[in-house]
Amino acid sequence: MRLTAGTFSRLGASWDGRGTNFALFSANAEKVELCLFDNQGRRELERIELPERDEDVWHGYLNDVSPGQLYGYRVHGPYAPEQGHRFNANKLLLDPYAKRLYGRLVWSDAHFAYRTGSPREDLSFDRRDNSRGMPKAVVVDETFNWGRREIRPSIPWDHTIIYEAHVKGLTQTREDVAPNLRGTYGGLSSPAMIAHLRKLGVTTIELLPIHAFVDDRILVEKKLVNYWGYNTLSYFAPEPRYAQDNPLDAFRTTVARLHDAGIEVMLDVVYNHTAEGNHMGPTLSFRGIDNASYYWLKPDNRRYYDDFTGCGSSVNLTHPRVLQMVTDSLRYWVEVCHVDGFRFDLATTLARTPNGFDRNSAFLTAVRQDPVLASVKLVAEPWDLGMGGYQVGAYPSQWSEWNDRYRSTMRRYWSGEGSLIGEVSSRMTASSDLFNHDGRKPRASVNHITVHDGFTLADLFSYNQKHNEANGEDNRDGSSDNHSNNCGHEGPTDDVAIVALRRQLRKNQLACLLLAQGLPLLLAGDEVGNSQNGNNNAYCQDNPTGWIKWEHLGKEGEDLTDFVGHMTSLREKFPQMRGHHWLDGRRPDGSYGVLWLTPAAEEMKEADWKFPDGRFLAYVLGPVEPGQAPIFIVLNAAPEEIAFKLPKMPGYRSWQQVLNTTEIKQESAEFASGADAKAPSRSVLAFAGAT
Repeated sequence: MRLTAGTFSRLGASWDGRGTNFALFSANAEKVELCLFDNQGRRELERIELPERDEDVWHGYLNDVSPGQLYGYRVHGPYAPEQGHRFNANKLLLDPYAKRLYGRLVWSDAHFAYRTGSPREDLSFDRRDNSRGMPKAVVVDETFNWGRREIRPSIPWDHTIIYEAHVKGLTQTREDVAPNLRGTYGGLSSPAMIAHLRKLGVTTIELLPIHAFVDDRILVEKKLVNYWGYNTLSYFAPEPRYAQDNPLDAFRTTVARLHDAGIEVMLDVVYNHTAEGNHMGPTLSFRGIDNASYYWLKPDNRRYYDDFTGCGSSVNLTHPRVLQMVTDSLRYWVEVCHVDGFRFDLATTLARTPNGFDRNSAFLTAVRQDPVLASVKLVAEPWDLGMGGYQVGAYPSQWSEWNDRYRSTMRRYWSGEGSLIGEVSSRMTASSDLFNHDGRKPRASVNHITVHDGFTLADLFSYNQKHNEANGEDNRDGSSDNHSNNCGHEGPTDDVAIVALRRQLRKNQLACLLLAQGLPLLLAGDEVGNSQNGNNNAYCQDNPTGWIKWEHLGKEGEDLTDFVGHMTSLREKFPQMRGHHWLDGRRPDGSYGVLWLTPAAEEMKEADWKFPDGRFLAYVLGPVEPGQAPIFIVLNAAPEEIAFKLPKMPGYRSWQQVLNTTEIKQESAEFASGADAKAPSRSVLAFAGAT
């Protein structure tokens, strides 16, 4: 027999070498049809009703279907939006477990389950077939030759330095990357990019979303695209636009090459919402398969969605099968694609229950107990837009979290705001006020100044206001709370003094980021002064605005690649910068974790912390083990130089300067213990104790 029952135990299309098992979850469907298409995805060849249903999984096995077959589903059931059901079998639906997509979404009104323009809006019913404009799922052979040498780097947490990048934007304009590889998965692991990453000293590249996504219709009509990719359609399939042929194999090849270079790969994942939007959105997959299971619906009117994300809807991980889909997806990327970790967009949504965020939610509990996910890095963006959504510091000990308190404090400090030294001291020592509880380590804090969302580092000191006019929203989009400082002129300038000040402030931020305990996260392009012309929300700018501009690479003064490399080497050399344990002050035996000092090298008292408009902060990080040197760090955000003394530490006769951000090239200088010195205006200095 060609068609048999198959199994419900593995969701998706699973080829076993002889045939393919198809399995689709839907608790509320009445019938599920598998649709097979020709190899161009234009003509529907067959509709096959899946013959069996077990545990709400519809399944069937076809012994003549092999890798390369294009398919989709039509799911029958009630169209009753007010009850939460939006089935419409006229709409071809993408398999949530699709491992590869063929074709791209071509927008038309046929993708909506309701009659667009109808007075009854989404309560109406549309009978048009949308299959011609839908991407198709592809049956795949998951086998891949990783080679004998493929070994995961497994970078320890306290040695991790993350580099956030967009697959296309990172290499699109790199002239030392082969033209056919620019903007692709292959470009990430090109020799030039690997050499650059190693020169920087980063250990882990974190990629903006590569789960297959679609361009919002409103953007397409404006001749824009969803460049960043936070509009997921498939949680298992790599985005095809970054590959010339087979995106799954192209991505895995890149992972293998990066691993060979000792570089980890993390993925930014968007499990909090999908591309289907709100109740007026299209029916592309989840909504038409089982809307009432996949999404949070308002309990008093199930026609509408609970929206914690600002994107129209929220994925409901309290449902066991939806939770299974997310954990299956995570394991797939680890086991089949060998990725090393994940950054979870709007992670609070994933941990919501009917009573709000819960650190013991089904999702966080499932991840905590999963042996596969226990071996990879997990980083939360610890907020969403719903009530009680801001949860910085609230995640379990397995997790690290983006620390926006570090970002805002250090932006304010280096933009000239005074009376912040107490706050700065907390942020530079892994924010123990936020994370030192429940057995958490300093690595819980992921420190960052800039990320994809917001100003680049160059723009942070070039613009006081956002300039997002190119996004087509009259500059209303993007944050207006940037804590930026244009240094006296809005935008580009030839003023030598302003250019020098901007460069200095960039170096100060980079220096602090890599001196601070916790995990540093760098935004790709900041090392070469990449600008987005003041656009702080370039999510739709797949053009030179959103791509990294590498013209400053190799230019003395503007290219800070060597400076970042110097800072990462210092971080590796001095373990107290990495902070495996929380710091304490003076101990009974005279040893210490950190000593906070006045400019006169005396230990600070309460009154010293309240110095009016204070902008000077100095401290010593003690050795982690005997034989290691202490580190003395000086931050001076004042517009004038400040005199200070080098502290006298038992056993150390002098201090070796290892950092001065006012120098273009780091020059070594030695100072006697107790010697007088001066911190230049707006500078960061560091000294290593010498015996």
